[in-house]
Amino acid sequence: MKSKFANLTTTELRQYVLDHNDDKEAFYSLIDCLQEAESSQNFPCPNNQDNIKIIKQAIREKLGK
Repeated sequence: MKSKFANLTTTELRQYVLDHNDDKEAFYSLIDCLQEAESSQNFPCPNNQDNIKIIKQAIREKLGK
């Protein structure tokens, strides 16, 4: 069965949940949507020494070292 929230964007669904915080179906639809978006992100593995150096530097900067 297709959710009645399937046609909403994540932003629209988030706003709906904020406006209707007692609607559990909407809340669970938002969680499903966010988990689906999170699992679809792919980050390629560095494939050469130059890319590895860039990633190491970015990590150092992010950690403040």
